[in-house]
Amino acid sequence: MATLDQIKEKVILHWGEMGSLWGINRTMAQVHALLFLSDEPLCANDIMEELQISRGNVSMALRELISWGLVTRLHIKGERREYYTTEKDVWTMGRIIARERKKREVDPTINMLRESMAELETMPPSEGAYEREQVKNLLTFFETGVDVYKDLEAHKPNSILKLLGAALKVKKLSS
Repeated sequence: MATLDQIKEKVILHWGEMGSLWGINRTMAQVHALLFLSDEPLCANDIMEELQISRGNVSMALRELISWGLVTRLHIKGERREYYTTEKDVWTMGRIIARERKKREVDPTINMLRESMAELETMPPSEGAYEREQVKNLLTFFETGVDVYKDLEAHKPNSILKLLGAALKVKKLSS
């Protein structure tokens, strides 16, 4: 039977692996997982010790997590050190991550596709027709995704769950 420490380590390591697949630094994801699983705020030394990483890596990961809005710096009365915690509500955390990914990845892609579309539109109709259609399809796909994101962002978790439940029922009926 696994110990609590073994389970925490498994979750932290896996979150780090997933983070690297999502395009963020593995250490950053591991620091986030550690803070998420910690019921109390941690200082940089606690994080270094728990994850066996350097102070520099901890500092860089915390700085980036703070810029994402996932980690908050705390000052505890009577303590000289700074402590850190992360968003504990998984729905809020998911929204923060989705918002940051949209801002850092999707928005620049949409801008590039719009610029490309504008440039393609200046060409004669006989030139670049196929490419124009393909870029238009990509742009429509990404803009539709942003519309869905904005709609989901505006709803509370319970209404999203109800919506997903209804969609699954419809899917079962149509199968």
